[in-house]
Amino acid sequence: MKALNTLIASLLIAPCLSACSAGTAEAVSSGNPVIEGWYADPEGIVFDDTYWIYPTLSLLHGEDSVKYRKDIDRTIDAVNQDYRIQTHMDAFSSKDLVNWTKHPEVLSVDDISWAKWALWAPSVIQANDKYYLFFGANDIQDNDQVGGIGVAVADRPEGPFKDAIGKPLIGEIVNGAQPIDQFVYHDEDSGEYYMYYGGWSHCNVVRLSPDLTSVIPFPDGDVYKEITPENYVEGPFMLKRDGKYYFMWSEGGWQGPDYCVSYAIADSPLGPFNRVGKILEQDPEIATGAGHHSVIKGRGDDEYYIVYHRHPLGHGGSERVVCIDRMEFDADGKIKPVKMTFSGVPCSPLK
Repeated sequence: MKALNTLIASLLIAPCLSACSAGTAEAVSSGNPVIEGWYADPEGIVFDDTYWIYPTLSLLHGEDSVKYRKDIDRTIDAVNQDYRIQTHMDAFSSKDLVNWTKHPEVLSVDDISWAKWALWAPSVIQANDKYYLFFGANDIQDNDQVGGIGVAVADRPEGPFKDAIGKPLIGEIVNGAQPIDQFVYHDEDSGEYYMYYGGWSHCNVVRLSPDLTSVIPFPDGDVYKEITPENYVEGPFMLKRDGKYYFMWSEGGWQGPDYCVSYAIADSPLGPFNRVGKILEQDPEIATGAGHHSVIKGRGDDEYYIVYHRHPLGHGGSERVVCIDRMEFDADGKIKPVKMTFSGVPCSPLK
């Protein structure tokens, strides 16, 4: 009997060991940070049988960092130095949440005629047999500047992505919302595509055309609807579970230790969104400044993972890393506070 139990156990774990550790006996968990390098604002998503993470380049590292520091214009302030290097986006893919493959420069300002710098906060979605990557660029401060939210398209999730319309999709400040931090959501019940976006403590939602390359009016004629919940700062995200819409966002200062994630629950993708509370915040034993997240749906019926960035202890500002931890719900459908870890999550192949 003991031998039989051992055989059954080995058969059960063999697929996971094979997918996660290439047949070795090493521990099969992702670890945190889950990808190497200074990255932030991660968009986590599943395409077919593969997990993907599309982050913002937060700081250069290795040989690129050395070269950048030689070339940098020392007359600009430290924050703008960080923005100046954000001229491309990398992507990462995994079959199991543990082993990740880097796909460098899936999008670059070289392929966007109107974008020069501050390429950040990607949102990626599959539609029309293509992949659409929405991005912020140029960090505009008023409506006299060129920049805002753009859209690029590719035939494969690893790109290369090319500018789809040759201009910003949203290139102005409306309702006080800086056009950054966009998240595109497909409501499968209605078939509608919505884009939630906004910095400077204001959040708008717009309706996208079926080809995802223009903004179209809502049935009531509105083009922009402000849906800003209490304490909202930036980084919106939408998740639907059991018929309820979970709207999430980041609060606090992005460079500081109090950066965190809160959420609301609504019956409609347009709200109203009444704040429930925080679900992710700093842990003085793990990291600070945890925020600007997304959520990946795993293979299980109620298997969710939160992908986010945080400051390692002793670091701040743009020194951010991408991490992943389990996100769970209680019996009432509320999101349980997420416990940050160094171990990350276990192997979880999608098939």
